[in-house]
This record gives sequence, C-alpha cells and structure tokens, in this order.
Amino acid sequence: MRVRVATTALGITAALLALPACSTDTTGTDHKAPSSTWAERPSVGVQTPASLSSAALESRLLDQSNLGSGYLPKPESRAQHDDVTVIGCPALSELGGDAATGGTLAFPHKANAAFTYGGSSSEISEELYSDSARKLSDGVDQIFDAMTGCPAYQVVAGGSPIDVASQKLPVPHDLGDDQWSQLLTFSTGGRSTVVKQTAVREGGLLLIVSGSPALVDRHIGKALAKATAAN
Repeated sequence: MRVRVATTALGITAALLALPACSTDTTGTDHKAPSSTWAERPSVGVQTPASLSSAALESRLLDQSNLGSGYLPKPESRAQHDDVTVIGCPALSELGGDAATGGTLAFPHKANAAFTYGGSSSEISEELYSDSARKLSDGVDQIFDAMTGCPAYQVVAGGSPIDVASQKLPVPHDLGDDQWSQLLTFSTGGRSTVVKQTAVREGGLLLIVSGSPALVDRHIGKALAKATAAN
C-alpha cells in the first residue's frame, strides 16, 4: 500500500530529497564532529509556558555563538518535489492522510534553523514547536511509533527509490518530560546517509534536533536549555 507523504514535521523529507545529490558517501562524516556527551546539558529550572509565539520560539533557537566554531547556517532551499511516496510501511499507512503527511505536527507556533559543520556534509537542524503538552506528545508519539514500527521500508522521491532503515534509540530521562529518538539510514545508488532524530517535550514546548548522530548528541542538551530558559 502506498501513502503520499508531504513534508513531515520531523524534517525527513528534506533529508530524502538531498540524499541523491550527495557527491560522497556520508557514512563516515562524523569523524570530525565533536565527541558526544549528554553531561554538557546545563541545568534547566524553568517550566515553559503552555504556548509561545513563533517569534518567541525563533529567539530560543541555537545560533552560531551557541554551537561554536565550524558551523555555518544552511540557507533554506525550496523542496524539489511536492511529495514522496512511502512503500512497505503499514504503520505509516494506518495513520491516514493528515497524520501520515505530518498533519498532527502542524502546530500553530514553530521555528527552525539548520547548520552545516566543518565544511563537510555533516549537518544539524533544530525545530521548535509550541502547543498544549498533550497535543505535542500525542503528535510525536504517532509519528515516531509509526516510523520505528517499520524497521525497513522504501521511499520514492522524484522517481528515485530510497531504502530506509529505522531503529528506535533510548534517550536519557533527565531530558524534559517526554523523550523520543530514532536512527534512520537512507540508502540509494550505493551511498548511505545516517540521520539521528531526538525529540524532547518540556511543558508546552517541543524540541526536535536532527542530523549527524554525533552532532545531535553534542547539542541536544544545549538546545533544550536555551529553548526552555526564561526570556
């Protein structure tokens, strides 16, 4: 069964569309990334309010001064294709139209940023959303459960088939109120790209950090601390 999937709130489509254009195998691009550590997260003592405006979320995103040297903003690019097709993942199919296309994560208040690292193909992106705690948790639960429920499936983007493997990962429980994480491997034309996604909800704020695994591990705590800090 096929399900047409437009841009998801987890940023998967961007990774799929960029993969065929990679000139080198990105499997080893994390060698120059900083060593990962969860201990770098500063303590967070502020409970986020139930709802934040998009402008307020924008100010809580990581920037170059937070990330350190070697990071450059990645310009926003228009998607080359309006949608992709998912094949062989009944869990995604069962979500139905709106959910499968990321509709459950189309929250009214959102902000995002993306960076490249060290002049290589390593990237990291951050998304912030604000809504009620229940809506945030329910929306992310649906998408992550569906994707990790399919250990292998295929995506067709612009006529190019891409094999996807997913794996659920543990997240330290001291990060926020709810946590989700997964490792996705996109393979096509003999090349593979590994993307880690970690989502954390604290109060009425949802943080999603995606990209090279070492970069996600390095910055997730820092991102959560800034996102939940008092203005």
